[in-house]
Parts: sequence; C-alpha cells; structure tokens
Amino acid sequence: MSTNSIASISDSTKNTLSVLVKHNLNTFSRIIGIFSGKGFEIDSITFASEAEPGMARITLTTTGSEEIVEQITKLLHNVVDVKKVTNLTNKKFIERELALIKVASSSENRTEIMLIAQAFKAKVIDLSPDKISLEVTGIRDKIDALIEVLRPHGISSVARTGSVATKREFKGKA
Repeated sequence: MSTNSIASISDSTKNTLSVLVKHNLNTFSRIIGIFSGKGFEIDSITFASEAEPGMARITLTTTGSEEIVEQITKLLHNVVDVKKVTNLTNKKFIERELALIKVASSSENRTEIMLIAQAFKAKVIDLSPDKISLEVTGIRDKIDALIEVLRPHGISSVARTGSVATKREFKGKA
C-alpha cells in the first residue's frame, strides 16, 4: 500500500449531510447520479417530506476526506431544486436510525429475546408461534449491536431506514 493510500484512508471520516430540496423524485435521482457518476460512496440515504409544503429533506451519510465532501457539497448546490446543503459532521446534531428485526423464537428462547429487546429499548411489534418482530431506534452502533446479540437466535430479516439527522438546537451546558 502506498503512502498516498494510507493518507487517504486516515483522512476519510463519516460525514452526515442534510440537503433541503424541492419535493420531487427527479431531484433525488440527480443527487444519486452525482454520487454514482463521480464514484462517491453513499453509506445511507433517506428522503422524506419536510415541514414546509412542497419541500423534502435528504439525509445522507458518506465517507471521505474534507476535500471530497467539499466537492460533493459544491456539486449538490449545482442541482436546480437543491435549496440548502448542510454538513452536520462538525456540528452538534441528532441522528437516528430505525430497524425492524424478525427473529426466530420458540418457547425456550422467547424470554431471553424479550429481555434482550428490553435492554436495547426495542419494542415487540409482532408475535407468532415461531417469530418475534422488533422495532428499534437509535444510532447505527446500537442497532448493529442488537443485531449481533440476536444473530445466534436466528434473524430471518432486517429492514433499516438509514440515518435521519437534524442540527441540535440546544445551546446549554449539558
């Protein structure tokens, strides 16, 4: 591995971008096109209506150096319906993900699975004689940890939203 490769790996950090756009799927497609056309990585992406009618917020996480994220931000600003791009990475922000996890369950392990769910503040949202479905929200690490703890029980499916994030408004000393 060359020295340049080592430098680029150590300069890469997870970045969270919040993009305010006019609500239309063409804008979403153009943004995806920027990433695929330039070979930038998308770790997660969400698209949802914003409080203001006709607007939407795209939250995306990507990994890259400061220069790459600056390039991404400039390219996003060039998309017609993009109104604002905010890099939340170096700001105080709130980030959450949602996951629905379906786990094999029998009378022997049901109590243990319920205790694990309780420890991770997950909600039981569906029960059948042979499966339990859980809903959990939190940061990516929490969800990854829950999945790993449940894996020995037999996970049959996982559906995840990807990150959603917003700037933290609290300015106190907490």
